[in-house]
Amino acid sequence: MQNGIGFGVIVGTRGFFSAKLAKEGRRQILAKLDALGYKSVILPEGATPTGAVETVDDARKCAALFHEKRAEIAGVIVTLPNFGDELGVVNTLKFAGLDVPVLVQACDDDLDKVDVDNRRDSFCGKLSVCNNLVQYGIPFTNTRLHTCALNSDTFADDVTFFAGVCRVVRGLRNARIGAIGTRPAAFQTMRISEKLLQRSGITVVTVDMSEIIGAASKLDAAAKEVKAKIAEIRAYGTIPAGIPDENVARQARLSVAVGNWIRENAIDAAGLQCWTSIQQNYGCAACLTMSMLGEALTPCACEVDVGGVTGMYALTLATGNPAALLDWNNNYGDDRNMCVCTHCSSYPKSFINNPIEISNLDVLGAALGPENCFGGVKGKVAAGPMTYLRVSTDDTNGRVRAYLGEGEFTDDPFDMAGGIAVCRIPNLQALLAYLCEKGFEHHVGMTRSHCAAVIAEAVQRYLKWDLYRHR
Repeated sequence: MQNGIGFGVIVGTRGFFSAKLAKEGRRQILAKLDALGYKSVILPEGATPTGAVETVDDARKCAALFHEKRAEIAGVIVTLPNFGDELGVVNTLKFAGLDVPVLVQACDDDLDKVDVDNRRDSFCGKLSVCNNLVQYGIPFTNTRLHTCALNSDTFADDVTFFAGVCRVVRGLRNARIGAIGTRPAAFQTMRISEKLLQRSGITVVTVDMSEIIGAASKLDAAAKEVKAKIAEIRAYGTIPAGIPDENVARQARLSVAVGNWIRENAIDAAGLQCWTSIQQNYGCAACLTMSMLGEALTPCACEVDVGGVTGMYALTLATGNPAALLDWNNNYGDDRNMCVCTHCSSYPKSFINNPIEISNLDVLGAALGPENCFGGVKGKVAAGPMTYLRVSTDDTNGRVRAYLGEGEFTDDPFDMAGGIAVCRIPNLQALLAYLCEKGFEHHVGMTRSHCAAVIAEAVQRYLKWDLYRHR
């Protein structure tokens, strides 16, 4: 299965219309999904008279199969090669009780094939299917065109989009988010309701930073796993002369300890207490550890920002690419559609797309001593498309909320230390005004591609979050 995604497939039919259309539609959709790399769960062809779903008995058979194979089904695709029977479709979904995304597709009629034996009327049948889905309270995703051919590029794009939606929905509904350490007292902006996240299936797993520091301190620098991590760090970026080997080894021990805890607790993404306790009590920064985990598609956020890393994980699920946590930080001269986003930083190195420097934190290094602050990942984020997402909770009204949009990273210069991302975002001032008005945090997750449509479909339609999509 491509990226672990498999689809339940319902081929609809109605007895007044040609059964050969249903049989051909079944063949075409299975061929298309196979060519795209997705597994299909579908009734055996001989299980019903046409190999499609029409009656209540057909629906019960299909639902039983879907229930049996539920672990393999991230979403259901409904295809209507002819008018289809809306009750066959809606009963299958009701009886199966999968609670997964549903894509509804209907086939084109050809202008020269509208005789009794060849007309589809799927155009009309789709309206009846969707009407019943709404009546039953079953959310669904529509194809971009009301009707399209199963063997078309248009439908292939619809399936690719839908697969992204399924990844985000399944991933978030089963997410385990690590909270490593205590939220820094100065960052009340990072407060979030674990209980509201749990309603969406997101479990927050906590660990005291003392346990991580204790585990790291017990590791021998000569141990095999630590030596391997030291080699990985030195290959990850350039370490300036003058950084003691012991500082690199200390960072490696931290990375091993955090990585072990994440693996042992099946964590998908994590927020870390990155300052100032770890610098003062252990003697290094957490940025490099977070950067390397993020590059390996386990997103990590600073300051135990559980909401921030939840958004980062959604971006990674949607794209299969790393996500980073940034601050909305500086204006860019008098261009009001540009800004500068920064962090110390923990950016995955692919964000920078050039050789990176791994050295001491600048601001914290000045305050806490550079010898205690090795591990900052420094460089300028490379130009390219960008999607941003922030997840938060409205505790007063008992809702998960988020905002989402697209922009670009630019090559424009900005002479400041750390990790720098110069951004261009259409109508930026309206976005910033919205963030201030609604009390959103200064942290935001970003990824290096456009995927806002996938995120919006997943979190609004299926997770029922309150979402503002900036345009």
